[in-house]
Amino acid sequence: MDDAVLKDLVEEELEWEPSVDATDIGVGVEDGVVTLMGYVSSFTQKMAAERAVSRVKGVRAIAQELEVRFAGMDTEADDRIAKRALDVLDWDVAIPSGAIKVKVQNGHVTLSGEVDWRYQANRARDKIDGLPGVKAVSNLIQIKPKVSGKDVKEQIEQALKRDAELEAKTIRVSVQDGKVTLEGNVHTWHDREVAEQAAWAAPGVQDVIDRIRIS
Repeated sequence: MDDAVLKDLVEEELEWEPSVDATDIGVGVEDGVVTLMGYVSSFTQKMAAERAVSRVKGVRAIAQELEVRFAGMDTEADDRIAKRALDVLDWDVAIPSGAIKVKVQNGHVTLSGEVDWRYQANRARDKIDGLPGVKAVSNLIQIKPKVSGKDVKEQIEQALKRDAELEAKTIRVSVQDGKVTLEGNVHTWHDREVAEQAAWAAPGVQDVIDRIRIS
């Protein structure tokens, strides 16, 4: 696909995405590699913009250079961000009390600790990335392994087969020590993202290595 055409498609997708204010987002395209430049008002918007671009057919890779700027407010002190983060996590009954540690440096939050399920780690990240003053979130939370690699592999394969959007037979799954490797071919970035989400949803998964190609 021509880079100019792809650029127009990416810009249209960003304008279409309701969770993204694309006013201050610039788009550059070279050989199918999309670069996002400019700034947005929250980390949530930054990630939503990346997801929107990944859905566009013809996108081979994304270079994320968006900056998070908080309009109409001063930079929050790290200690206040840390206190808010801990309060939010403590109030959420789905997240084990005291299981997650929070570190904040210049608005960048690092989450660590151990939980039983991947959704708990993702939920913690989602709770934090919308807080005032948070510029980025590094999710280093580990998942406690509870099932065998064979069981994890079978659960992921079944989840892929259930998804009507995917051709499960084109995706290969391997599991070792809680790390899942996905290989094979899919048609779009969206399909690749769906497959990766299915892998993360399996109990005991600590890491997902996505080697799926877009064809």
